[in-house]
Amino acid sequence: MAEKLLMKGNEVIAEAALRAGCRHYFGYPITPQTEVAHYMAKAMPKINGTFVQAESEVAAINMVYGAAAAGARVLTSSSSPGVSLKQEGISYIAGAELPAVLVNIVRCGPGLGGILPAQCDYFQSVKGGGHGDYKNVVLAPSSVQELYELTVEAFNISDKYRILTIILGDGMLGQMMEAVEFKDKEDIYQDDKKWACTGTKMERESNDVTSIYIQPEVLENHNLKLQAKYKKIEENETRVETYNCENADIIVTAYGTVARIVKNVIKMAEKEGIKVGLIRPISLWPFPTAAFEKYAETPKAFLSVELSAGQMVEDVRLAVNGKRPVHFYGRMGGMIPSQKEVLDKIKEILNK
Repeated sequence: MAEKLLMKGNEVIAEAALRAGCRHYFGYPITPQTEVAHYMAKAMPKINGTFVQAESEVAAINMVYGAAAAGARVLTSSSSPGVSLKQEGISYIAGAELPAVLVNIVRCGPGLGGILPAQCDYFQSVKGGGHGDYKNVVLAPSSVQELYELTVEAFNISDKYRILTIILGDGMLGQMMEAVEFKDKEDIYQDDKKWACTGTKMERESNDVTSIYIQPEVLENHNLKLQAKYKKIEENETRVETYNCENADIIVTAYGTVARIVKNVIKMAEKEGIKVGLIRPISLWPFPTAAFEKYAETPKAFLSVELSAGQMVEDVRLAVNGKRPVHFYGRMGGMIPSQKEVLDKIKEILNK
């Protein structure tokens, strides 16, 4: 029988990672995600796992590199400024094709910012963030239940493609408590990881894990290999929710907790005779372009609602490809848009 518990979002991430087979956690405390580390600090000794509070975020991400290179399922978590410090290591992980999971419970910025909810790390997450031509898979849950499910899925995707997968949430999602239904047994992707550095025991050739390729021809071929992998991920791992989009007057797009606000706006608009659809990207990369292409000519316009100055809206405009106007409404600094604000923006667009 499935287990149902009332838990905080950050703690659910940690529990999901454990259920997914993660036995190594390296991190550094920063709000509003610190409970992930707290949970792991208590849990890992009980299961003969590894918990290290590193001396810095830079150290933590390099410990992730080492554990992943040895074939371990490994997790790190942080919040916006901490993730910025990890970017060099993230690029090295991408270059070495190592599977790992990183959680970013976003705080508002720029700079140190504050611990209130924000989505201002979208560019950093989906456009690489560090140096070089690389991608990370980015998953954006909108509920504590999805935090559990997508964290497990993140480990599976990472192992399947040897890629870093990011769970992108915000302070509201990380701190809220909701009922979560856990499975009795997780569906874990099985990979023998014959490429890992585990010691040869004189039974095989040694493995090398590196992102250093000095010869330009070799480095270009490595990059071409990475780009082919990213194309395969785009074909197979796109995740999206579409809701009420058929014959919609306007389609709103939002991700994470903001999408929950939009669903209530849809109910409010319906009472006033306005049909509002929702496209909720669950994978921010790969971006669900096909969903926007499908409905590109259905509404009068699109509206991207975000906790930022307008970041995902650029990908929406690319996906719609000029077939309809794409508008933007955002709040920053930890401010959350009200349902009335979003509905008023919808009315303003439709009345033009």
